[in-house]
Amino acid sequence: MPEEAPTDDRIRPLAIVCVLATLSLIIAFLGATPARVSATEMLGQARAAGDSAFIASHRGGGATAPENTLPAISAALAGGFDYVEIDVALTADRVPVLMHDGTVDRTTDGHGPLSALTLAEVKTLDAGSWFAPEFAGTSVPTFTEVLDLLDESGHRAIVELKGEWDADAVAGAVGEITARGLERRVAVSSFDARTLAMTGAASGVVARLFILRHLPDDVVAAAQEAGVRGLVVARRAVIDRPEIVEELHAAGIRVVVYTLNDDTQWDEVTALGVDGIVTDDPATLSLWQQGVAGQR
Repeated sequence: MPEEAPTDDRIRPLAIVCVLATLSLIIAFLGATPARVSATEMLGQARAAGDSAFIASHRGGGATAPENTLPAISAALAGGFDYVEIDVALTADRVPVLMHDGTVDRTTDGHGPLSALTLAEVKTLDAGSWFAPEFAGTSVPTFTEVLDLLDESGHRAIVELKGEWDADAVAGAVGEITARGLERRVAVSSFDARTLAMTGAASGVVARLFILRHLPDDVVAAAQEAGVRGLVVARRAVIDRPEIVEELHAAGIRVVVYTLNDDTQWDEVTALGVDGIVTDDPATLSLWQQGVAGQR
């Protein structure tokens, strides 16, 4: 006897179940967002007293080539240091370029505020002759040029946003980071809490670091309120309040100290268990750390 064909009453529940299952998968897929980069992923495990801190090459490696230029960054990346630290500011036409100062006078042959010059004008400047004759003609790099170099290298960067940024400019810079899949290798830092808040709004993934010259009374609460993974702190502030290193570590926050260039300074902050050291001389710091490790 032929098998009875399924009735509509039997098909309908099965179809509903299938549709609901499909919708659940779609919702789960659309709702899935990358997890925010943890302090450990971006900056490593919290150090104990005496442990070697990670090394961040200041201004892209300004000891060997003109600061915040592609030659300096290339040298730092080739040196294998943990992080390259760079300064990014906006031109008059709101293009992010590498520049530490508010004006172009010190590190180029130009004059005046960076914010008054267009990218085309900035690109005509010589950013290398002041450092050494062999770097004559070196240009001021754009942020995207540096990100492309970083992408190829496989290394990490700490990017300080200098000057005044608005939400669109921050979103644009963060968008360039995420477009290259670098959101787990680039941390954004700033002295300005507002800039860091805009960075957080632009990306729930990219790690943020708060730069502080002076520490608030409740530094842990301040860091947590800012939603940062670490603090980049002036050396004197840490030396005056050494207990804050353990307090921040207990809260899952890392401590990076700037800008230290001699073994006396390296020794005193390493003894406190800081997690990172920003330096103009990463090669010598690396050798010093190897020597100290060999004595333990």
